[in-house]
Amino acid sequence: MSEIRNVTHIDNVRLSDDGSSVIILDQSRLPMHTEYIEINKPAEMYDAIFHLKVRGAPAIGIFAAYCMAVIAKKAAGRQAERESAAEGNVQLFTKKLREYGEYIKSSRPTAVNLAWAVDRTLAAAGSAENGTTADIAEAVKNEALSIHREDIEMCRAISEYGLTVIKNGDGILTHCNAGPLATSRYGTALGPLLLGAERGMEFRVFADETRPLLQGARLTSYELQKAGIDVTLICDNMASAVMKNGWVQACFVGCDRVAANGDTANKIGTSGVAILAKHYGIPFYVLGPTSTIDLDCPSGADIPIELRAPEEIKEKFYSEPVALDEIKCYNPAFDVTDSSLITGIITEKGICRPPFAESLRRAVESAHEDKDRDF
Repeated sequence: MSEIRNVTHIDNVRLSDDGSSVIILDQSRLPMHTEYIEINKPAEMYDAIFHLKVRGAPAIGIFAAYCMAVIAKKAAGRQAERESAAEGNVQLFTKKLREYGEYIKSSRPTAVNLAWAVDRTLAAAGSAENGTTADIAEAVKNEALSIHREDIEMCRAISEYGLTVIKNGDGILTHCNAGPLATSRYGTALGPLLLGAERGMEFRVFADETRPLLQGARLTSYELQKAGIDVTLICDNMASAVMKNGWVQACFVGCDRVAANGDTANKIGTSGVAILAKHYGIPFYVLGPTSTIDLDCPSGADIPIELRAPEEIKEKFYSEPVALDEIKCYNPAFDVTDSSLITGIITEKGICRPPFAESLRRAVESAHEDKDRDF
């Protein structure tokens, strides 16, 4: 059990003890190198998100919230040194926080948790505007800590619900990485597998390598192997073969944004997996917290899709380029899976099933009601 706990409770994102920096496990260096880096400058924060040193929608949200806490603490300290916190200074302070928030949010546009987390910290700052800049900084820090705690609870609940749709001995195919590295604690798509393994269940997992950045090869297979779960790494174009062989009983994937109608953005290649699963009659489940549901986004056509550099296709992970310099590349980081291909969307509030417009709205409303009660 200790090997599973070492995976599920990995310390991938945290605020330093003095609150002056964010410490992350650099996922761009895994699996061969385990390196933690300390980040305290806005440009470093942007870089960590853009270059996937921290990745996974929930983990990005937690990281962004802690970044806002660090920025607020440093800015409050500088202002306290210069002058007393008069009303005008507080307004200037919150204005600068909003500017930094927009900068952090611009690093990756598709994952809704990034903007959601930044906006929550800014709302917390706004609620403390009658106090000093130090009061505002403390409010931002407390909100960031709450976001992290909530994600731990949500991932555990998602794992419990996800475990109800699979059984001992099932074969599961997953794409990209949605384990503890991408979230906190158990993860989303990998959460049911890790929780089931804790309870003595066995699964056979097929992990798509997930071109071009190989999150499945570098991260998912790493997490599952370290947890003692049977995992087989396959190339993305092998998914059809393992499904046709009857080795897959369900597909589990994470999500970066879920539109109001159930269309879901996730790592490029996810839509193809869903189409194959539909053809072979295999249930296809999306797992993610309600914070990833964007009811203001009507459909997948309204989700902005990040385009990344051609070098990720032609050069990264190769000792020399595999295509000529003049060859054009199309490199979207995400695609959108049509809601008609999705069996269910598993959240911390339960399993949303079609019609998704209704079930997703109920899940989000339930999550908001819980927060109101806590308040």
